Amino acid sequence: MEDELRSEYDLKSLKIRKMGAKRKSFGETIIKLDPDVAEIFPNAEAVNEALRFLIRVTKESKLNNSNFIN
Repeated sequence: MEDELRSEYDLKSLKIRKMGAKRKSFGETIIKLDPDVAEIFPNAEAVNEALRFLIRVTKESKLNNSNFIN
């Protein structure tokens, strides 16, 4: 079979991108969630809410632990 691709096109070096409903996209950044994690979070807003909660708890924990040291 003959094609019209030029010899400079190296198709073996192309990366395959997952498209469709199961693709998770967060703005300009694409994050790949493991299937068990993706089951819990229906959308980017839910992921961001959970992460912000974790950040807040971590900061509060650090503040509380520093009060015990002094």
